[in-house]
Order: sequence, then structure tokens, then C-alpha cells
Amino acid sequence: MKTNLIIFSLLLQLIISSCTAQSDSTNYQNGDIIFQTTSSSQCKAVQLATHSVYSHCGMLYFKDNQWFVFEAIGPVKFTPLTEFIEGGEGKHYVIKRVKNISQNEWKTKTETIKTFVNKELGKPYDLYFNWDDSKIYCSELVWKLYKTAFNIEVGKLQLMKDFDLSHPIVKAKLKERYGNNIPLNEQVISPARIFESDLLVLIEEK
Repeated sequence: MKTNLIIFSLLLQLIISSCTAQSDSTNYQNGDIIFQTTSSSQCKAVQLATHSVYSHCGMLYFKDNQWFVFEAIGPVKFTPLTEFIEGGEGKHYVIKRVKNISQNEWKTKTETIKTFVNKELGKPYDLYFNWDDSKIYCSELVWKLYKTAFNIEVGKLQLMKDFDLSHPIVKAKLKERYGNNIPLNEQVISPARIFESDLLVLIEEK
């Protein structure tokens, strides 16, 4: 009897800890920015070049009664939040929010945001990190939505030559993508610069 009680107590603790480990999605807002890293060779190169843990980001978006991440990965798409988290290294992620933009303000920009989303949805991923609008990469998608809808620059733009391009992994990736014609003066926004923006406040880290 005592053994059964101990086993029941341990199971109860496991259930409680499992529940409390889940994301508190009631705290989320449309437009919250989620950061993670993955195990791809590109992500490793981005980490090294930007001196940051985070190499990928997207935006939370509530639709069809659940949370999605609006992200540029392959084509631009809506990924269920749970699936997005599962795809990150160690399922680790950080969610930040742009300060001083309430959900009411977000709603006033609904049509502008919908137009932007519909324009970007399905757009190819930009492997070359060009600043034009023909293709798009993850942090560019986030930055341009806030610039378009709110005229806010979430993160400081850089030139490619501003990154640390000295590591062999970074050099190899640049050689693979550009050969000997690396666009050092191309304008770029990295997940690291968005993450470091003083316009953001931490909402959740798991």
C-alpha cells in the first residue's frame, strides 16, 4: 500500500511538472516574435557570423483558433506553433514583443498586415539574403512587416561585411553560395539584431 502511494505521488509530480512546462499561450499576442536555432549548416554559419545563439525567427499569428508562426523557411508559410517549437534545437525558444504596440493598435493595422501577409505567403526563401522583394528570408520578413505596418525598425540594418566572416564554416557557406563574388555591401537584417533591439521586451523563454 505504501509503495503504491509513493508511485502515485511520483506520477502526480510528473504530470504537474509536465503541465507547467507547457507554453502559456494566453500571454501571447499577434506579432510577438519567436526566436530559435536549428541544426542546419546555414544556422551554424549564421550563429558564428552574428555571434548569437539565435539563427531563426518568425511571428506569432492567431488564426483558426490556434497559434501559428508566420515564417520564411522554404516558402513563407504558417507553421503551427507546436511544430515550430519541435523543430528547434532542444525545443528551446524565446518570445519577445515590440513595446508600446497594443493588440488594439495591431487591430487598427489589420488590413495593412493582411495585405502584407498575403503578398509574402508562398514567397520563396532567399538563400542569398538579398534586400529586394523577389524572395525573402526569416528576419527580413519580420523586419519588413513592422516597417510596413507601423513604420518601426525592429533591429539595426547592417551590411554583410559587418558580420564576422572569418570562421571556416562561414567562409565555406559563403563560397558555396556566392563563389568569389560575395556581396559585402548588401543590406542585411539578422535574427541577432532583431533579438538585441531595445524596442523588444521578453515575454517567454523555454
